Amino acid sequence: MLAKLLPTRKITLPNGKTVVEKRSLTPLVLLILFGCAYVSIQITGFDLQVLISRIGQFFVIIQEMIPPTWAYFPQVWKPLLDTIKMSLLGSLLGAITALPLAMLAANNITKSKWMSSTIKFILSLLRTLPTLIVALIATYIFGLGTLAGTIAIYLFTIAYIGKLLYEQIENANLDAYEAMHSMGLTTIQSFRFAVFPQILPNYLSTSLFCFEGNVRYAAILGYVGAGGIGLLLNESIGWRNYSNLGMILLMLVVIVYMIESISEYYRKKLT
Repeated sequence: MLAKLLPTRKITLPNGKTVVEKRSLTPLVLLILFGCAYVSIQITGFDLQVLISRIGQFFVIIQEMIPPTWAYFPQVWKPLLDTIKMSLLGSLLGAITALPLAMLAANNITKSKWMSSTIKFILSLLRTLPTLIVALIATYIFGLGTLAGTIAIYLFTIAYIGKLLYEQIENANLDAYEAMHSMGLTTIQSFRFAVFPQILPNYLSTSLFCFEGNVRYAAILGYVGAGGIGLLLNESIGWRNYSNLGMILLMLVVIVYMIESISEYYRKKLT
């Protein structure tokens, strides 16, 4: 009905026939987007004047961060290593756990619809929960420290890799799997020799990519007491010690860049 309100245009072809050009929904889509943007501005209280007048404070903070306090480096190194270690452990355990869960969630491997739907619901629920909230809950259960951060990263990795992995399994070629299954091999054996080699490159690539992101996520988990360099970030920002903050961010940027470069190199090899 709305499409009828949009303008149309008749085009005459070289053979003399006249055709009506299809109505474009672009104006309607733009109108809806502008309407949503206007409502969002009203709800959030966005003020362009405040943004323009206060944006200069951002560069003031940047100036105070440069140069960083190099003497603060020894205090940054150990929490940064803790961040990397809990990211690596959480990512590794999460990637390993995600594989059997993805297998159970795949409709073409698991014949039980109830089992498949339940695992998919659990993975969806874990993706819905923010990592910071999971880390906060983990600190109440396991206490302050890197264990809580590792558990939060572990659960996030399961949800992230598990979702992508079971979709890859459902799109895999099952001819060899069904042939092995009909020869008497178990479901796990058939999956191992017929399906797993197909998804292995993407599985490893996704795991590496997830580890990259987890290093960045882990940097802010210290705000809820989950250990790592986030504790120092929170402390430096709270005390307005921007030169120390500059040292922390510099180290974090260097480490994240190195990890991303190595991960990108191996992901290209896998593909």
